[in-house]
Amino acid sequence: MDLLRIATAGSVDDGKSTLIGRLLFDSKALSDDVMAAVEDASRRHHGDYVNLALVTDGLRAEREQGITIDVAYRYFSTPVRKFILADTPGHVQYTRNMVTGASTAEVALIMVDARNGVVEQSRRHAVIASLLGIDHIVVCVNKMDLAGYDQQVYESIRAEFTALMARLGVHDVVFIPMSALHGDNVVEPSANMPWYHGEPLLHQLEWVPVREGIDALPLRLPVQYVARPHRAEHHDYRGYAGSIASGVLRIGQRVRILPSGQESVITAIDAPWGPVEEARSPDAVTVRIADDLDITRGEMLCGLGEPPQIVQTLEAVVCWMDERSALRQGDVYRIKHTTRSAKAMVTSIDARLGITSLTGEPDVESLVLNEIGRVSLKVSAPLACDDYTRNRITGSFILINEATNATVASGMIGEPRFSFNPLGNSAAH
Repeated sequence: MDLLRIATAGSVDDGKSTLIGRLLFDSKALSDDVMAAVEDASRRHHGDYVNLALVTDGLRAEREQGITIDVAYRYFSTPVRKFILADTPGHVQYTRNMVTGASTAEVALIMVDARNGVVEQSRRHAVIASLLGIDHIVVCVNKMDLAGYDQQVYESIRAEFTALMARLGVHDVVFIPMSALHGDNVVEPSANMPWYHGEPLLHQLEWVPVREGIDALPLRLPVQYVARPHRAEHHDYRGYAGSIASGVLRIGQRVRILPSGQESVITAIDAPWGPVEEARSPDAVTVRIADDLDITRGEMLCGLGEPPQIVQTLEAVVCWMDERSALRQGDVYRIKHTTRSAKAMVTSIDARLGITSLTGEPDVESLVLNEIGRVSLKVSAPLACDDYTRNRITGSFILINEATNATVASGMIGEPRFSFNPLGNSAAH
């Protein structure tokens, strides 16, 4: 079975944790001990009411306050597919946690409270999902029971959110009216909303296309480790280990090592379960080549067609994640791109994204916690990279404060799928 990574998002108290709890409960994915713990916590905090949100609200502070602070991960499967669910926070001050939880997701579930409609945080999470390159969005119009299961309420929210997603350049959007509390349209169709003719949420998640096209992308294999065993029987073994970011790797394939530009031929591919003839993303492999070349950690094995860019200056969209400092022009950080590290200087801050207007705010002196902006960087060593819209792994990076070793920003190389320049042109690409 394939694996689908999902991130939930939305404003505070829109019902994200309750939805996940209901999804796990109705799909029979909760063990007896987990249910016992949830029931016990519910009795202590909510009386006779079993609060399924406690399945994911694992931190004591979250259980006491009834909010999600950290990113909670849950794993479950159905006969069709395996899933990893990331329950991300709703509060604006934890936007960085939403970026972290959604960075590897292929589907985003954006919750909207039917009573409140599309609020600023709903828009913020939709913008972040678009920036992160998530192609499949499911808008869960939740708490329909509190809106009397009114179709017009649902249609109004759907119309507003459809216009927003069109501006963001996201075209695969599914809308589902539901009540996570009562299970309407979560796993089973709802008898309370006969006017909805679509499938419930679980069916959508089971059949949404996953990782389509990743094998068709050009080969990218960042070298993480050079394997040279010191045992006598392996004295001539030299392999290059890493996880395939995209494409397919085959024995006999000619590859180019970047940024050096050297070329060789793949002679062997060793997977964790033994030698294989070919491997594909996201397999972790060790490869051997025909020539004795000097290849180190941070270099990248690529196919001969459609090579990545080799750059030392780049433009990127960054989300600032450090509450103790701000990003300013002239600051120097360590950039971590795939397996390569170098120093990076901020040469300019070109614009800050206005979440409401979806336009760029010019003349910005700094980016502070949870702000998103376009910046230019100069890097001390060449990077082999792609635009983020083409390859999410080779197009992303993080910035690290070398004094504190804290990750202060996440970045996406190139232009996003929608423009936010200082002139206010927010048309989708």
